[in-house]
Amino acid sequence: MHPTFRQLRLFVALADTGSVSAAAKKMHVSQPTASMQLKEVTQSVGLPLYEVISRKIHLTEVGQELAVTARSMAQAWEAFEQNVDAIKGLSRGKLRVAVVSTAKYFMPRIIGSFCTRYPAIDVSLEILNRDGVVQRLRENLDDLYIMSMPPADMDLADEAFMPNPIVVIASANDPLTERKSVPLDELASRRFILREKGSGTRMAGDLFFRQTKFHPDVRLELGSNEAIKESVAGGLGIGVVSSHCLHGLQKEHGVSVVHIEGFPLPSAWHIVHPRGRKMSPLAMAFSQHLRTESSQPDGSQAGAV
Repeated sequence: MHPTFRQLRLFVALADTGSVSAAAKKMHVSQPTASMQLKEVTQSVGLPLYEVISRKIHLTEVGQELAVTARSMAQAWEAFEQNVDAIKGLSRGKLRVAVVSTAKYFMPRIIGSFCTRYPAIDVSLEILNRDGVVQRLRENLDDLYIMSMPPADMDLADEAFMPNPIVVIASANDPLTERKSVPLDELASRRFILREKGSGTRMAGDLFFRQTKFHPDVRLELGSNEAIKESVAGGLGIGVVSSHCLHGLQKEHGVSVVHIEGFPLPSAWHIVHPRGRKMSPLAMAFSQHLRTESSQPDGSQAGAV
């Protein structure tokens, strides 16, 4: 088998996009050229690598194995390029970061300051729910992953770099918001609005409720912090959210933090990556930048309510 490195990168683009035209666009070639190159890769392997079902590309088992192999080769080459660039002073390169959705309240600012420091660096930022980030982590698609509850069944390099307090919020005109301390038992008659199962915030809340043997009456399970805040502001119930979604404030957009006994729940943001994957100089530089920015006294440690 003698596929070229460029053909393998094209096949990775096909696996990532699920479309020949999209892969061609990503690799800056024409669609006929992409189709011809992919056909040559298939002929070189000697087995079908993908099939088209309902106009969408689906990789065969062999195709999936090739995608993993080709992606590893591309990552190794990028790591080599970054090692060379590190000697030159990190003059160019691409950083891939996947973060859970709640991290969107601080990550763009941190990435912005990183890009200001390294203007020739390109950053690809994926913002997904926790399940989506964990899936990318299992497939080893990115350089770094930011989440609050790393999976326990993987061998990971894991570093906590910033607090992520979990708080209870209620409508700003709810009498609970005026009290200095509210026993957890008083919430037994309240309806709760929580994040979807599997989110880091929900996992932290569920663990606390199990430990205290408290059974929240869940009215809604929502997939975004903004939806929870709007629902709480509308009087549909009380919510459990990361304090980061309040931008570090006690009050925001019609909701206020309620001082419930046992809250805020201790949690933290983690930088993780597969332990077996050697960090590139660019990833190491960004990790250091995360640690530095998150410890700044100018509000970077948002969420310390």
